[in-house]
Amino acid sequence: MTQNPTEIPDLIADIGGTNARFALATADGRIQAERILSGADYPDLIQAATAYLRDSPHPRPRRAAVAVATPVTGDWVQFTNSSWSFSQEAARQALALEDLVIINDFTALALALPLLDSHERRAVGGGDAVDKAPIALLGAGTGLGVSGLVWSKSHWIPLEAEGGHATFSATDEREWAVYQVLQQRFGHVSPERLLSGPGLVNVYTALAEIQGWQAEKLTPADITNRAMAGSCLHCVEVLELFCGALGTAAGNLAMTLGALGGVYIGGGIVPKLGDFFDRSPFRSRFEAKGRFSDYLTKIPTWVITATNPAFRGVVAALAY
Repeated sequence: MTQNPTEIPDLIADIGGTNARFALATADGRIQAERILSGADYPDLIQAATAYLRDSPHPRPRRAAVAVATPVTGDWVQFTNSSWSFSQEAARQALALEDLVIINDFTALALALPLLDSHERRAVGGGDAVDKAPIALLGAGTGLGVSGLVWSKSHWIPLEAEGGHATFSATDEREWAVYQVLQQRFGHVSPERLLSGPGLVNVYTALAEIQGWQAEKLTPADITNRAMAGSCLHCVEVLELFCGALGTAAGNLAMTLGALGGVYIGGGIVPKLGDFFDRSPFRSRFEAKGRFSDYLTKIPTWVITATNPAFRGVVAALAY
């Protein structure tokens, strides 16, 4: 990657299944001119980036780094939870860039973790992090992202993982009943089928089928808002199941990575839940690992409260 020899800002972006967040990064790492576009309003990265740059008073960027909510395994990028797709080289040429870096969105968020200040995360149980030990990351939004960091004696290395698409593990009869309903719908039931925005709706409609009550046509925001207000007991049950199952998934990830450096929870859903999440079964389920419960009790878990933290990871990716 070439160094930026001028004061022309770099283009950075964090593209999820719903929103496309753009900004500019100066040579000293300052992030400015942030703007959120709806992914549904544009057919692909090229058109969305062009629309963003059209309104920018700054010189056109020569470099760009973009985080995408999908695996990055070659030139062609196909999003998992949206219709967007593009060729990296075609996008670089169309946007007249000298360099274009494309990374997974949770890889970018992982790179941002060491850059967070203490007030940009909220502790939810656990002890003290072990210095330079592996760090785990997961978060629910339009999908379920998973990543982590391992120390290499001089810097942190992010993991490019797709743990959200592993197989969901039910831990009680209710979760097993939900699993069976979703298996009939989807075949393979991944954690993302429950632990995401669409997953909240999946759980809500599955519980209605299991328990014999009439489901309304609700959005993920409807479910979380009603649950937090206590105005719908069915929504409260959905959100409590979500938090508990997320705790199990976080504990599994901590065990798999040996994440004595802590576990971070990001994404668009949990940071908005506030006290509901802190009082939920999340932490008890995180620690519920039989003979290894004591091992997990010592591992801290944090909710990321920073605004658009992945941007910092995207900027860091330009320096890799």
